[in-house]
Amino acid sequence: MEPAARQPECSIGAARLSCVRGDRMLFAGLSLQLSAGEALQLAGPNGSGKSSLMRMLGGLLRPFSGEVAHQGRIALLDERPALDAHLPLGRALAFWARCDRVPAGRLYEVAGATGIADLLDVPVRYLSTGQRKRAALARTIAAGAPIWLLDEPLNGLDTASVAMVEQLAARHCADGGICIAASHQPIALPGGQVLNVADFAQ
Repeated sequence: MEPAARQPECSIGAARLSCVRGDRMLFAGLSLQLSAGEALQLAGPNGSGKSSLMRMLGGLLRPFSGEVAHQGRIALLDERPALDAHLPLGRALAFWARCDRVPAGRLYEVAGATGIADLLDVPVRYLSTGQRKRAALARTIAAGAPIWLLDEPLNGLDTASVAMVEQLAARHCADGGICIAASHQPIALPGGQVLNVADFAQ
């Protein structure tokens, strides 16, 4: 993949966040701050609120209390790839490329970098879990947002694909982007910062 353009200035932060699910408070008093070039792993067991926190950071879930602020566009990769299962992968990705105003050439370039170039004619419903994950990652990268929020990006991936995700995240940060990855698995990110969401459990 050709070197990405230097990302515009970006930052993301959260102050004193709390999250309630049903009648249970998952976490409270959680704060974080990242600037251009930084990365963070959100760790913690299943049910600790990692995905809820990612959705708060992405503006998709209102916190029970606290504030989130960011400078720069956000691209969110979550457990649902949001790809039409009945379309060939290339057409499913092209739909989002048009929404994000991504040039077709950039989409094919990213498809090569994520190892899905040979799958573009395959209907999404026939893809394995790992292939769908790599396709969703390609969509995230192609969007060109300086802030990446990756929710469980390693699920379903083999060792080589895990290394690919880590390399892409490192490159994104080297280009001035931000990467936050929620993962219960170890993931090598630039700087090695880890925030355990369970430390803020109530």
